[in-house]
This record gives sequence, C-alpha cells and structure tokens, in this order.
Amino acid sequence: KMAGDSTFPDVDTDGSEKSEEMAIVVNVGGVRQVFYGDNLNQYPETRLAELVNCLSGGYDSIFSLCDDYDPGKREFYFDRDPDAFKCIIDVYYFGEIHMKKGICPICFKNEMEFWKVDLKFLDDCCKAHLSEKKEELEEIARRVQLILDDLGVDASESRWKRCQKCIWKFLEKPESSYPARVIAVLSFLFILISSVVMCVGTIPDLQVVDAEGNRMEHPTLDSIETACIGWFTMEYVLRLISSPNKLHFALSFMNIVDVLAILPFYVSLTLTHLGAKLMELSNVQQAVQALRIMRIARIFKLARHSSGLQTLTYALKRSFKELGLLLMYLAVGIFVFSALGYTMEQSHPETLFKSIPQSFWWAIITMTTVGYGDIYPKTTLGKLNAAISFLCGVIAIALPIHPIINNFVRYYNKQRVLETAAKHELELMELNSAEGKATGSRSELEDLSREGREGPFYSSRIKVSHSDTFIHLLSEEKHYRTRLQSCK
Repeated sequence: KMAGDSTFPDVDTDGSEKSEEMAIVVNVGGVRQVFYGDNLNQYPETRLAELVNCLSGGYDSIFSLCDDYDPGKREFYFDRDPDAFKCIIDVYYFGEIHMKKGICPICFKNEMEFWKVDLKFLDDCCKAHLSEKKEELEEIARRVQLILDDLGVDASESRWKRCQKCIWKFLEKPESSYPARVIAVLSFLFILISSVVMCVGTIPDLQVVDAEGNRMEHPTLDSIETACIGWFTMEYVLRLISSPNKLHFALSFMNIVDVLAILPFYVSLTLTHLGAKLMELSNVQQAVQALRIMRIARIFKLARHSSGLQTLTYALKRSFKELGLLLMYLAVGIFVFSALGYTMEQSHPETLFKSIPQSFWWAIITMTTVGYGDIYPKTTLGKLNAAISFLCGVIAIALPIHPIINNFVRYYNKQRVLETAAKHELELMELNSAEGKATGSRSELEDLSREGREGPFYSSRIKVSHSDTFIHLLSEEKHYRTRLQSCK
C-alpha cells in the first residue's frame, strides 16, 4: 500500500495548515521528540526543517529524509544515535551545540552532517576535541602508510632509489631488522663514549703538557674522540644521502643538533692547522676552547634513541603556558622580597644586602629552595621575610607541576595507543590479504593519508556508523571494517 501511494489522504495539501504551526514527532533510536514548525524553520536547511514541508511530496520525498514514517501518528523514524541527537537538537533552542562526555567526536561530526547542521554551531571546546581526534586518525594512517611503504617494493623504481630506501630504513628504523637494531645500539654507545671522553678529558691528572707548557687532552682520549666523530659524520652523511626529503631533513631540530655536535671538531681542526698562520696562537687556542664547549650538544643526540626524552620535550613544549606562569610568579616574588630584604637589613651594621639588584640573587636561591648561604638576613624582620619568601617559592614551584605531569602522561599514553592501533591495522590487513583484499585496503589507507596531507580529512567515501563508535571506511566493492576507523 505504502509503495503504491504518492500522497497521504490524511494530510491537508491545500495549504490550510501552515508549516509554522505544524507539530511533528521524531523517533530516533526509540527516543520520541515533538517539534513545532516555528522552531525548526529557524534553520530551514536542516533535515528536521525539511520534514515539516515534505508531507505533500509523497513517500518518495519522505523516505529520502527518514527511515520510516507512520502517517497516523505523523511520526518519523530514524535509525540513528539518540544520545547524539539529544545534543544536536539544542541548536533549535539555544543556538549552539555541546557534545556530551563519552560520545565519539568523529561520529558526532557525522551525525551533524546527517542532520544537516553546520559545524559552526559546535562550541569551540568541542571543536578542539574533534580536531584532536582527527589528528590521531591522521597519525595512525601516516604510520601505517610508512610501514606499508617499507614493506612494498616498487619494480618501476631505479636501483639507486631502492638502495636509498634500504639505507634509510637501516639507519632510521631500528625495529625493521636485527642489523638495524645493532646499528642503533652502536650509535647509542658512541654517543655515551664520546660524552664520557669529553668529561674525562678535563681531569688534570689525565691531561698532558705540550712543548709550550699548555695542558691538553691525552692522545688516547683524542683518538677515541676522533673515532666517535668519524662515526657521527658517516652516519649523518648516509642519512642525508638516503633522506627522501633533504630540505626537511636538514632543517629538522635533531639533525641540526647532529651538525652542532660534529662541526666543532672540524672547525677546531681547521683552526689548529691553518689559524695560526692568520692570527696569534693565543687567539687560536681561545677559539678552539670555545668550540670544544659546543661538544656538549652531542648529549642531545640521545633523544633520537629515547622515546622518553622525546616525550619529555613534547610535554615541556605543551606546558609553555604553565612554565610562563611559574616564571612570572617567581619574577614578581623575587622583586618584592629582594626589595623588602634590602630595606629590612639596612639597620644592621654587617648587612650583606648591599643593593636591591644584589638582593635578587638571594631571592632567587631562597624562592627556589636552593639556599647557598652566601647571603642571609641577620635581623628579625629580615628572617621573617626570608621565611615568607621560602614558603611562596615552594607554592610557586608546586602549582604548575601537576599540569606538566598530565601533559607528559597524556602524550606518552597517546603514543602507545597510536602504535597499538597501527599494529592492529596491519594485523587486519594481513588477514584481509589472505582473502585477496590487501590491495583494496592499502589503497584506502593511501587515500586516507593523502587526504590528511592535501585536503579535507573526510571524504564522501567515509560512511557513518549509526549505532556504535566506529567509522566505516568503505570502498565500492569491499564492506569490511578495519581498526583504523576505531574511535576508541
């Protein structure tokens, strides 16, 4: 009956019932809501507003907007997420939308697209959560794509290109093979040995005296240093040659650190052999000593082999606001307490507070709980001021610690989740390859990764999950779900 009818006998089609006064019932996942046309028509481009004017169009018009319809109750049925729908309808009453806790932001975005509600109505805090989830999915796609690129062999590539990929994987990805792990361990050991040699070389008992009476490093330590620099140089040159993007490689922070760790050795060598002819010997020695200090940069090379150091660096970068607040609080406290300390100590004949700028040093070491004892108050009021400054310093240091730790833990856990998600995706792709579906899955990941780099992250190929927290990434022929689309 319903398939053959084109209009409804119980619906007044002569326009006597105005759409503004019409009440409709919407049933979303078993949750019934009553709406009136005057509220819905505030946003005429939304799906609910279109329901008000679709009755005169017949079944084709109605079923293009909903899943089912009861003409007797004038009730529209939708097989959608009722929790997300309760949030979305707030736009008709409050003009903005907030996501409830526990709703997947990616699925909520697709629910908004289904109900034809613009994302501009989503509150800024919820948009930030949505952007974070997008970045996570992009990162998973990027990691999986990198692994696939390493596993795949393109027969059309030249032998030099294939050789470049092998060298890059050998030096940059220790997890790719056992020899790559050995090279990573050797690089780590060379960094440690070089750092130890730099420290041991400053011990006077291990230094030797040259013909001019100047102390210099022991020749054995100098030979070890030369061997370490040779390893660092060879490693950097091979990585630069095999890098797929040499400009990005050269401008990367860790690679700049590598250059700063290597360059002083060659500059010192050049000044030692050639600089004496151009300037006085004393000036050459001073320049060499200054360059040798730059060798401490090599300790930062450890961050390349330590995920913990990388996580700490990221946590500090994300905590600039908290660290800035700490420094500002300390700066105010240092100025106030140093001025008070100088004023209160002026009455003592043996005061150590000669001026307010000199008192800054006392305030710094007191508020940071160091307390060298080289400058200290001698009057009762000065000691009281010192006690208050000490307590304020403890509070100032303790306050931003919790946000910094939270940033560290959040980033560390996020990296572990992304690594696990990428491994699960590869496992599922291996299962699909056994059924002849690996090619289609890889093309989908390439498309997803390409969209994250070149355009909008979500394309028309991403379908919406109606009842769970997954996003279906479907091609025209294959309808299986991968864990890359998991929002958990």
